[in-house]
Amino acid sequence: MYKAIDEAKKEGARLKKACELIGISIRTYQRWKKRDTLKDRREDVLRNPANKLSKQEKQKILDTCHSKDFRELPPCKIVPMLADRGIYIGSESTFYRVLREAGELTHRGRSKPRTYFRPKHYRATGPNQVWSWDITYLPSCIQGMFFYLYMYIDIYSHKIVGWEVYTEQRSNLATKVLKRALLKEKITGEGLVIHSDNGKPMKGSTMLATMQNLGIIRSFSRPHVSDDNPYIESLFKTVKYCPKYPGRFSNIEEARKWCLEFVTWYNSKHYHSKIKFVTPEQRHSGLDNEILAKRKEVYKRARSKHPERWSGNVRNWNPVLTVDLNPVNEQPYLLMEKMAWPLVTSLLTNSENGSE
Repeated sequence: MYKAIDEAKKEGARLKKACELIGISIRTYQRWKKRDTLKDRREDVLRNPANKLSKQEKQKILDTCHSKDFRELPPCKIVPMLADRGIYIGSESTFYRVLREAGELTHRGRSKPRTYFRPKHYRATGPNQVWSWDITYLPSCIQGMFFYLYMYIDIYSHKIVGWEVYTEQRSNLATKVLKRALLKEKITGEGLVIHSDNGKPMKGSTMLATMQNLGIIRSFSRPHVSDDNPYIESLFKTVKYCPKYPGRFSNIEEARKWCLEFVTWYNSKHYHSKIKFVTPEQRHSGLDNEILAKRKEVYKRARSKHPERWSGNVRNWNPVLTVDLNPVNEQPYLLMEKMAWPLVTSLLTNSENGSE
């Protein structure tokens, strides 16, 4: 097999990528090559670990779960009850694994099993197509008292399109911030996607009714999954870890003043890494294409002046064309089968037909 990898290297492929396509690491490739054999050494791996349960042990676990005392209980309760009797058959995870292999780890009862669905995937190709919003705490100087920062962000440009600080979390206050943001951006909201988590202000009747009347498409995260709303969570981290963040605010006026300074800096002066280091306002207004094109020309002139200092192409200053919210990721093995396996098959075929 390593002969095919050697051929790929001669054709200009990187060793790491060639090994990944085959499904081995560079260390494995080097070890096989030292033995000078075409045999796939993965076939020699022991498939029966020393701690593997015997058929009798698995059957004992099943019999225990089928017994009159435990047939209506889950393993998380069976295992400690057995321990109280001075009996240990296996760990809780072992019980679950054996039941799963036997096809007995299914939902029981008349109620329907709980299901979770991934939020719908949205793609932004321009400003004011997909927004994200949330509320975060701003601690006050009084222990246990907080101010609440409402923020709306455009995921395409990362611009803060709406914000406000209040003393409480309410759906009608979030609606006010939304309406101001729409007026400021000079849009009606028709067809706009707004994503949020499942908090009470997000699903309040005032907020939902306003979005429905304006033709806004609602999108929500899964319960307790912050990764479904990454853009606003990342923004809140920038807020809290900003060098000038005071930590606590003595009153709401001070909090609003600081947030105004932060939003002004973030939108107009902050070079954002996710949009090729242009400011959110430049990206939002479409000026990023011209700025990035000029940067590319600067780099090309520098390379033509000293070509010996450049080992490859100039830095990629192409603008980011699309931004995805909750993209659907294919499983790794499916991705390999679809993209990489034809190349692997070709390499192996060429190796078998070629001379040793």
